[in-house]
Amino acid sequence: MPLDTPETILNLARDFMASRILLAGAELNIFSLLKQRPLSAPAIAKAVNADSRALTILLDALAALGLLAKQGGLYHCVPQLSAILTDDHPDSILPMLLHLAHLWRRWSSLTDIVRGTQQPGKITNLTLDDKARTAFIGAMHAIGFPRAQATVAAIQPGTAQRLLDVGGASGTYTIAFLQASPAMQATLFDQPEVIAMARERLDQAGLGNRVQLVAGDFYRDELPQGHDLAFVSAIIHQNSPAQNLELYGKIFRALQPGGRIVIRDHVMEPNGTAPPGGAIFAVNMLVATEGGGTYTMEEITAGLLQAGFQKVRLLRKAEMDSLVEAFKP
Repeated sequence: MPLDTPETILNLARDFMASRILLAGAELNIFSLLKQRPLSAPAIAKAVNADSRALTILLDALAALGLLAKQGGLYHCVPQLSAILTDDHPDSILPMLLHLAHLWRRWSSLTDIVRGTQQPGKITNLTLDDKARTAFIGAMHAIGFPRAQATVAAIQPGTAQRLLDVGGASGTYTIAFLQASPAMQATLFDQPEVIAMARERLDQAGLGNRVQLVAGDFYRDELPQGHDLAFVSAIIHQNSPAQNLELYGKIFRALQPGGRIVIRDHVMEPNGTAPPGGAIFAVNMLVATEGGGTYTMEEITAGLLQAGFQKVRLLRKAEMDSLVEAFKP
């Protein structure tokens, strides 16, 4: 809808209200509590250690949004939503909602960051215990794997023999590459606490014997060498141009002559305002990092060329799933 009247602009400004109601429900884990049986507002308040009056208002709003059902003074989780909003289902997006609640707090400082009275990237990251971290990465995998298969098909790994998945998390894209290319071997490089999750997921997929897991930090460490394809998914937006140039250099050294780098990320139009999702995501990087943002094809190309790559080309334009490739001579 065009933003051309006072009402459409005010509606945009009010959109945060429904979002905040949902996130509060997630933070209180109300959906999990109400999955098994209906409960009254006082009973829910006691269970989640909340003020009964305030919680009743929140519960009624969740019901008004269709996220809960209310009947006879009792609330329960909507059956068709229970799998994705509760904490005990493999398809749950609850960990992602909790992550978004954390981002909410960062975004609340946007005006001060733009004014320069608060430094971006200084808010402490959400501390996750092992269970929560596993759930969060599991949710990312569940959401991302269908997308990963389509992405690998667009990349067309062809005869590539050794993949380097930089910051490969629990192996979502590594699995997709190996399933598409039965002769391929892979190296997954990520933080030590993530490697154990990657090992478990890769073993479950029957691919553990085709992957070398290497723990490290690409901001500090060199990358393992001897690869002919490097995949860099959703990383460059968290970096400054200088950080990306350093990363491209490490990837260049990790590739064999003729090797290919493929970057998956937002690719902005030259004026920086399109696609809109990329422009909004740049604000997310503004509040969350010291130098991150979303980059135009010209900016990405310049960094890759400076690092020594050639034949830079846009493979696909699709918001965060845009793909840029380049080759080591």
